[in-house]
Amino acid sequence: MRALLEALTPAGWAAEENLGCISYMINDADDMHEWYDSTPDRLDAVLTELDSTANLPYTVALNIYHPQGGTGGMLMFSAQRREVSFLPTIAHRRLPDAPQFTDLAWYLHALVPSLLWAGLEGYEAREDPND
Repeated sequence: MRALLEALTPAGWAAEENLGCISYMINDADDMHEWYDSTPDRLDAVLTELDSTANLPYTVALNIYHPQGGTGGMLMFSAQRREVSFLPTIAHRRLPDAPQFTDLAWYLHALVPSLLWAGLEGYEAREDPND
């Protein structure tokens, strides 16, 4: 998580949400998706917890925010950290002429170049019709 956040930071992404907090999740052994809020001054401790080997068997997530874009979402790593997902959940950016659809091009442009430097091997983008 730390390496990915460090790759995204130069592109304008941050762990601090527009409300001035850090939100993260650990899906523990009881399969409970527990969300926690913290303060920006605890970011290092939060990243250490998310990256710990004790949490490797569990899905973990960190909300990230792009202040200039006015949007953000959940950066989620699967158990064993083989896949990462981004779900636009904060001020969801929509297409102006088709507001029922996500502006996937904006998110891809804002994420993919930085993720290439972090080892991105491919991606899948899709719209969830139930969103």
